[in-house]
Amino acid sequence: MSTETPAQTPAETPAENAADNAPIRFDTKIAVLLRDDLEPWQRLNVTAFLVSGLGATVPEVVGEPYADADGVPYLPMFRQPVLIFEGSKETLTAAHGRALTRVLPRAVFTSDLFATGNDRDNRTAVKAVRTGDLDLVGLAVYGPRNAVDKVLKGARMHP
Repeated sequence: MSTETPAQTPAETPAENAADNAPIRFDTKIAVLLRDDLEPWQRLNVTAFLVSGLGATVPEVVGEPYADADGVPYLPMFRQPVLIFEGSKETLTAAHGRALTRVLPRAVFTSDLFATGNDRDNRTAVKAVRTGDLDLVGLAVYGPRNAVDKVLKGARMHP
């Protein structure tokens, strides 16, 4: 068990004076858009699945591993907040189209995935449906803040 703490970048180093306490602003945004008719358990499940895709394929979104004061290591997490939004089926479909147009890294969750129980069947279910016919219940996007904001036009922050 290692007792070393991970190296921190200057923007993540603990503040040494009052000027260093300014909030960190990111040039990028991680956002999840959920359909507003999902049950609470579905919202949590869809969010977890969607962001796992970003962490696996966009390495710059993942920070350094964590460790507590006793040196117990923990997995790394995203280096920035994940913002959660909600919207109607139409809002989700429009956002998906805008994400495709902007060629942003994205993950989708369709209603069909609630009936599957594994990754292989999930991929098969998505592959069976044409892009315009996907019954989207969730979308995750990552990219420059202004591009993500444009993708999410019409969505509202999740309560």
